[in-house]
Amino acid sequence: MRYVVLLRGINVGGRNKVPMAALKGLLADTFEGVQSYIQSGNLILEADGRASDVAAHIERVLPTGFDLESPSIRALVLDSEAYREVLAGAPSGFGADPETYRYDVAFYMGVTAGEVEPHIPVNPEVDDVLVGERAFYHRRVAALASRSRVNKIVGTPVYPSLTIRNWRTTTRLGEMLGSAPTSGTTAG
Repeated sequence: MRYVVLLRGINVGGRNKVPMAALKGLLADTFEGVQSYIQSGNLILEADGRASDVAAHIERVLPTGFDLESPSIRALVLDSEAYREVLAGAPSGFGADPETYRYDVAFYMGVTAGEVEPHIPVNPEVDDVLVGERAFYHRRVAALASRSRVNKIVGTPVYPSLTIRNWRTTTRLGEMLGSAPTSGTTAG
C-alpha cells in the first residue's frame, strides 16, 4: 500500500535537522519506493503494514539515525484513500487565487475536529477556516497575513497534534501518491 508520511517537528528553525537523502536511506531499509518532497518531512512510500505501524516504526528509527533535540517529532501516515479525503475536503476554489491568498492545511494527529475547532482563533477580516474531518483548511489574505489570528493556535494544547502544510505541497504530494514510484526520486 502507498502512504503519505508527514513528519512534524523536523527541519524547523535550524533544529532537528534531518536531510531528506539520509532519511530516505534510513527508511529504504524497511520500505519500498521511498520518495521525498522538499526539506520539510514529506514522504511517499510503500509498506505492507497498517498506517499506525508505519508511523510507529518511523518514530522509533528517527532518533537512531539523526541527532534530534526534541522528543516531540511525530509521523502522520495516511493511506491513499485517507489522503484523497483530505484533498477532496478542501473548500470549493481553495488554492485558486495564490496572488491574493495564502492557503494552508493543518492535518490532525490523534485529535478530532471537535477537539481542534475551539482552539482556532480567526480574524474575520483576514482568515477563512473550514474545519474538516481530517484537517482544517486556512485561507488568509496575503497582504494582511500579519493580522491573521490563526497562528495563535501555536500556544494551545492542540498544537502539538497538528502538522501544517501549504496547499501547493499538499496537492503535490497527492500527485506523487497517484503516480508510479520512481526509485530514489527527490523533488523540490
